[in-house]
Amino acid sequence: MKKIIDIAKKIGVRSSSLQLYGEYKAKIDFKNYLNKKRKGHLILVTAMTPTKVGEGKTTTAIGLADGLNKIKKDAIVVLREPSMGPVFGLKGGGTGGGKASIVPEDDINLHFTGDLHAITSINNLIAAFIDNEIFQKSELNLDLNSISFPRAIDMNDRSLREIETCLKKGSGERHRSKFVITTASEIMACFCLAKDEDDFIRRVNSVEIGKDYEGRRHFVADLKLDNAIRKLVKDAINPNLVQTLHGTPAIVHGGPFANIAHGCNSIIATDLALKLSSYVVTEAGFGADLGMEKFFDIVCQENSLKPELTVVVATLQALKLHGNVPFEELDKINKEAVKEGCKNLFHHLKSVEKYHVSSLVCINIHPNDKREELVFLEKYLTENNIEYVENTSYSDGEIGAVSFAKKAVEIIDRKESDFLPLYEDKEDIYSKVDKIAKEIYGADEVIYDEKVKKQIDDLIKDGYGDFKVCISKTPLSLSDDPKKLNVPSFSLHINSLRLFFGAKFVVPMSGNVIAMPGLNKNPRGKNM
Repeated sequence: MKKIIDIAKKIGVRSSSLQLYGEYKAKIDFKNYLNKKRKGHLILVTAMTPTKVGEGKTTTAIGLADGLNKIKKDAIVVLREPSMGPVFGLKGGGTGGGKASIVPEDDINLHFTGDLHAITSINNLIAAFIDNEIFQKSELNLDLNSISFPRAIDMNDRSLREIETCLKKGSGERHRSKFVITTASEIMACFCLAKDEDDFIRRVNSVEIGKDYEGRRHFVADLKLDNAIRKLVKDAINPNLVQTLHGTPAIVHGGPFANIAHGCNSIIATDLALKLSSYVVTEAGFGADLGMEKFFDIVCQENSLKPELTVVVATLQALKLHGNVPFEELDKINKEAVKEGCKNLFHHLKSVEKYHVSSLVCINIHPNDKREELVFLEKYLTENNIEYVENTSYSDGEIGAVSFAKKAVEIIDRKESDFLPLYEDKEDIYSKVDKIAKEIYGADEVIYDEKVKKQIDDLIKDGYGDFKVCISKTPLSLSDDPKKLNVPSFSLHINSLRLFFGAKFVVPMSGNVIAMPGLNKNPRGKNM
């Protein structure tokens, strides 16, 4: 590893703008660069519908940035911060893999520079003050049964999904509450959508905490916590600088889940990278139906971003799984399954087209891939006029992504982006949900529970109809049923609604997505 001061010099960041966390991690004081103009080309890495074998979006994003630097195109990779829940649970770390990784790996995966702790602390400060308002019988007159603000923790712990508080006499009125994982909290969403510290405070102040007995909404602003929140976020708001194994600068900041929240790193981090580098590679969570859609329709609109290339990651294993091959038989050659699985890949490529952004299929090569199947896949892609490239950066590092980088630059140079979001803010919430469900997921129809319809109608009546939409659904299918692979026929069911007033989007909930994950039978935290 190179000293982080030297990595900062590569992108023109002065030592006076760095807050060092040892020799290999630092925070960048982004306020020193607010007036600097953006100069970078923005590349988004997304994927076909994920499978349990993993497609390698983070590895691909890191590899592409390394490849760009290898061909003398200065590049920065911008990523989300890993949550300790998945690190100790099923997924493991979030720093890439093999020779396409960011370092120092353990530091980034565990605690890092304390950002997630700061966000968790802000969330739970608010929760404590809400309960104190109730205990003290304050003038807010909050209705216990209307409290909508949850507690948060950066860990997978299913026992906290529903809790009861104030069990001891004298601690307050006994009532139900819950925890969400920090990455699913509205505070995290506000953090990643904020343009600066003041914007973050404004957004948090707009977060609803509950209603009083007269039915009036109350918000965090009523708790008068501005200065306390500012003190807790003062360091966390600055993006973190680390590096890849090949010395490519990496900015890692914020980390909402894409199946619950919007699944992208902070706007501050992306904006800063675009001012410091000619090429910026970022990654959005899960498949294009989730992370990419939310990046384009929420994040890009919030900060006037103009993506110029979308990389859609595919693997032979994922294609075969969507082609109906059992997990135990993936090692057998099956060209027809590869072809059948391409229906899912092609569906996502059509989704990219709807945003008027160029696309490139990245075939992420696994060591056990069969060359016969790769040749078949590449011939099939060529027949369908789809641009593709192989990526072996996991095994070969920056050398394995040179062709990938050259192809990305070629596409960006060939055509200027005509990026357009899928919907306009002035459209009503029903229209926005309808467009996402039918045009991106491929749903036949959207079915709402009656209580959800009433919530949406009330929101529109109260003047919140211009909110963006952040649908929560399973990442394992285009539908709301994780067992329906490839490109199924389905109706999307919206069974509940979360209101993110600070993030300025509504979260229609479909299927059985849980905001507090549990640990699996053999979590990775055992014997790490």
